[in-house]
Amino acid sequence: MNTHILTHPNVAAILGALVADAASLGLHWLYDPARIAEIETNADIVFRHPDPADYAGTSGFFAHGSKLAGESSGYGEACLLMLKHMAKHGKFTRAAYQLEFRTHYGPGGEYTGYIDSPTRQTVRVLLPLDTENFPEISGADDDQMLALATIPVLVATHEDSHAVLMKRVEEVVRITNHNDIAVSAACCAATALQSLLEGKSMAQALTNAIAVSGDILKSSLMAALATDKLDSVSAASHFGSACHVTEGLPIVFHIAKHAPDYTTAIKANIRAGGDSCGRAIILGALVAAHHAKQQNMASSIPLSWIARYRKLAAVAEACERI
Repeated sequence: MNTHILTHPNVAAILGALVADAASLGLHWLYDPARIAEIETNADIVFRHPDPADYAGTSGFFAHGSKLAGESSGYGEACLLMLKHMAKHGKFTRAAYQLEFRTHYGPGGEYTGYIDSPTRQTVRVLLPLDTENFPEISGADDDQMLALATIPVLVATHEDSHAVLMKRVEEVVRITNHNDIAVSAACCAATALQSLLEGKSMAQALTNAIAVSGDILKSSLMAALATDKLDSVSAASHFGSACHVTEGLPIVFHIAKHAPDYTTAIKANIRAGGDSCGRAIILGALVAAHHAKQQNMASSIPLSWIARYRKLAAVAEACERI
């Protein structure tokens, strides 16, 4: 990936999302911050190889035994799938994307590993249908974090008004998550990222986004921004660290507000435990885009982290085509 591409804020948003997801994979769905802290006393918590011993005797779900350090979770795969779709078609085409989604995650597809409930149910809906019969809404009534997985690509490749972006976000989210709270969270995340790419400060971007967050999310997001210091473990204890957007997005806002750089943000997210990969997608995009836009740098993503992301070549090719 050439230097010009790497430092472009829109590319930084996409790369920041994908690298953060891969960095978080090793301790994904470990719901015990104390165990994570214990692991960190002897080893790095980023790009850790998934190890069932880390989850033994504590609260957690070991989902990634078939994966290697540097690979993506199902969320990261969805983000990359959308990136490849945009590079191939030049614009979002619903039925083509649904076909690619079914092919990628369905039986015999390229993806191997754990898939969450919205992905599984979407594949079940699409599997028996011909492309011309794909419904506009194929998703589950589910507010899990998959709803945010494509947001970095949708925003980074968008060239129209905010109102048009909101319509596109809803269209894409309802393919996998036919749920009003999921749509509100995705519109909120997209608004924050778009504001950052327009040059707004992190504080202003997050505040702007609350206006489109909906009644259910608004109070928790305001509470997240009212915190006075970075403490992701306490934030997770307060808001919850499971897969729902109502729990994940407030933690993202809390970390994004306080973290001084990308490395700090992603490690703080992992320390919070739970659905760290689900949160990492939008958190990584926000922080990376902010630093790339404000400081004209490669989004503060460590080059050693970028090098450890196993699908960097595919990202580089897609970004250069776009």
